[in-house]
Amino acid sequence: MSPDLWMLLAFAGLLIAGVPVAFSLGLAGAVGIVIGLSPEMLATLGTNTYNSIAKYPLIAIPLFILTGLLFERAGVALRLVRFAQALIGPRHGGLAVVAVLVCMIMGGMSGSGPADAAAVAMVMLPSMTKAGYPKPFSATLIAASASTAILIPPSVALILYSIVVPGVDLRALFAAGLFPGILAGLAMMVPALLLSRRFGWEGGTPVEGAEQLKVGETFKQALPALFAPVLILGGLRSGLFTPTEAAVAAVAYGIVVGLFFTRELKWRDLWSLFGEAAVISGVVMLIIALAGIFAWAGTMLGTFRDMAEWIIALSDNGVMLLILIMLAVLIAGMLLDAISIYLILMPILIPVMQHFEWNPVWFGILLAMNIAIGQFTPPVAVNLMVTTEVAKIRLEQTVGWALIFVAAMASALGLVAVFPEIALWLPRVLGYNV
Repeated sequence: MSPDLWMLLAFAGLLIAGVPVAFSLGLAGAVGIVIGLSPEMLATLGTNTYNSIAKYPLIAIPLFILTGLLFERAGVALRLVRFAQALIGPRHGGLAVVAVLVCMIMGGMSGSGPADAAAVAMVMLPSMTKAGYPKPFSATLIAASASTAILIPPSVALILYSIVVPGVDLRALFAAGLFPGILAGLAMMVPALLLSRRFGWEGGTPVEGAEQLKVGETFKQALPALFAPVLILGGLRSGLFTPTEAAVAAVAYGIVVGLFFTRELKWRDLWSLFGEAAVISGVVMLIIALAGIFAWAGTMLGTFRDMAEWIIALSDNGVMLLILIMLAVLIAGMLLDAISIYLILMPILIPVMQHFEWNPVWFGILLAMNIAIGQFTPPVAVNLMVTTEVAKIRLEQTVGWALIFVAAMASALGLVAVFPEIALWLPRVLGYNV
């Protein structure tokens, strides 16, 4: 067998054996180096791992992770829920719409789907259960809606995409993800409303406590949370700060909101939050670092080039290949996290993207939407794992509901694929390079 095949089989075998993705990538890369190059080349492992994470834009990832944790602990999810409930009022599917809206707004703070799913599920699930929504439906809806965090800026996945793909402006990616993220949220609302009316959930009767909620009062309470996305995106658009500096500003703002506005965050909580953010960031950075070994080995062996040429040779029809790539990414999204998918697939897909002259910003958004679907599609479904744990139900109970929302998100993905301007219009208007 060729060294390329040995490396790929080693990676697949390690994953099947249950070895974590980071170590599977590193060990498979080492196998490729030993068999295809020379054992002496293992001396490059340290350099490759360092070079993979020694990139200034990566500083934004732990900072945005910390931002999400700060806002979660500051209690902004409850305030956003109360405001959305007051705004929408009691009606069929009202709480379902509230859950989607709050997930989208929370996504504009942290860029992490599982974190948003946890925060919203803890607040929304009790109310939705009292209103008659089945727990499997509620858990699936929140998991699916939280997946929009990968699209709505700031997005940790899009930050990584801008690093992996040369010449892509992160500000353009952030702007391009906004409308597709909103479209995905609207796509979640349609089946939620239809199902609520069909089964009579909520029934248009006020949920306990909802009749006392006033729009003006709840808006004032939610205003600090609503201002967070404005601060991040407004600062980027005005040139006040870079994406990395925006992450620093978001952390500072989250601390101020938690300590002085909601007052649910204490000074002693900060140390534990810093530690939690460091652990999560450490896992992400470990994947990126060890993926550097796999990427270097694949490049030196010509693995990625050969695979890209094979994909291009499958068909001259760019549309057909795009559909096949989207299906492959969807399957990968059901098994792996977004960071691993970008690191593994982009070295292969960049030559394909360049061959068919696909816009890299648009293509990045399509990949992100596809990966978002994978976040609530079993068997792995990281968002669903979080919400089912909060709801105290089994993952298998959500499969039927998940398929409905997969179809809804896929329709939004199809619209963005057919009409690229849904993603590209805003960055063009803002003057970013697309």
